[in-house]
Amino acid sequence: MAGNSDPLSPRAKLAVTAGKAVAAASRAAGRGSGSVIGGRVALKLDPDLLARLAQNLDVILVSATNGKTTTTRLIAEALRAAGPVVSNALGANMPAGITSALAGSSDARYGVIEVDEKYLAGVARDTAPKCIALLNLSRDQLDRAAETRMLAENWREGLAGSKSVVVANCDDPLVVWAASSSPNVIWVAAGQMWKDDAWSCPSCGGVMQRPGDDWFCGECGFRRPTPSWALSGDHVLDPHGSAWPIHLQLPGRANKANAASSAAVAAVFGVPPQVALERMYQVQAVAGRYDVVQFQGRDLRLLLAKNPAGWLETFSLIDPPPTPVILSVNARGADGTDTSWLWDVDYTRLTGHPICVVGDRRLDLAVRLEVADQHFQVYENLDQAVAACPPGRIEVIANYTAFQDLRRRVGN
Repeated sequence: MAGNSDPLSPRAKLAVTAGKAVAAASRAAGRGSGSVIGGRVALKLDPDLLARLAQNLDVILVSATNGKTTTTRLIAEALRAAGPVVSNALGANMPAGITSALAGSSDARYGVIEVDEKYLAGVARDTAPKCIALLNLSRDQLDRAAETRMLAENWREGLAGSKSVVVANCDDPLVVWAASSSPNVIWVAAGQMWKDDAWSCPSCGGVMQRPGDDWFCGECGFRRPTPSWALSGDHVLDPHGSAWPIHLQLPGRANKANAASSAAVAAVFGVPPQVALERMYQVQAVAGRYDVVQFQGRDLRLLLAKNPAGWLETFSLIDPPPTPVILSVNARGADGTDTSWLWDVDYTRLTGHPICVVGDRRLDLAVRLEVADQHFQVYENLDQAVAACPPGRIEVIANYTAFQDLRRRVGN
């Protein structure tokens, strides 16, 4: 069990103090939370600081293409039933941001940490996690990240022989292949709505067979493992076959899947499913996602979707037509500058919705919507788009930096 008896070295204390000072200066200058720049400064002064901060914690790492910020929040809420938690709740999920988060608490028992997919293996080496949750892998930021098979290979190599308990989604073949190198895996049937990155076998390259919810490779025998936890409608099935109701204020099937994986993680640390799922009900929004805000006398629901799989999940939870929808897409560094992924999104699912398009790359999106035979209007900014929307609550869907721009504009 984690404890706090080992004091940090003078060098580590200096690094933490300097990092906090730089972060505070960044916030004062209006440049965001300062967590990343603060962490970079701290790691420059003590390159081993992340490992030192993690040594007194029971660390849980959460990684995926989609859902990791929400799942991290749900796990953190569940584990607070067993002790104090420190977490990178705002989603700064690379080593610098993670270091800043862990430096912010001296009395935590658990460290629940979201990790960018590219950095999982390295962060796992530094933090010696007790548990790692792997949710899904799909195409994202093609100009920055490796293709999905390479990410899975990186995970597989990094987890080989790991002492961590790995909680993994058995419905995603890439996740299963990556997790299978670990000797201690708990399989969760969390589902996989987006399947377009998992039609070839990650083990041999053969064509995957997908009868119903099952999957297997007819060439090498690689197949879906038997889950011990499962999402079943509005319930989580535990390894004993008991069904526990999911209590969430967050919308959509994807968040029920996140809750199922979170309950399995919480159980590793002795938190019963009933307690874990009840505590998850406290989460109303995650870093602004799913918030309903007032703007220009209208209700706007803010939804984040960063890649084809995320957009598919988001389309499944918006209100039906004729609910107006505002779409905003940027292509800045944090988003990935390659917008070719727009062509992988099925925008015909928006048929019947009045659509308004904003964002830096609104013309790229307009071309895609034109090809999908959707009716839409392009506007310079959010104010114009909201003013043009017909009555009713507006669904606002944006990718990463576009979402942050919208939050600032509506004062959220």
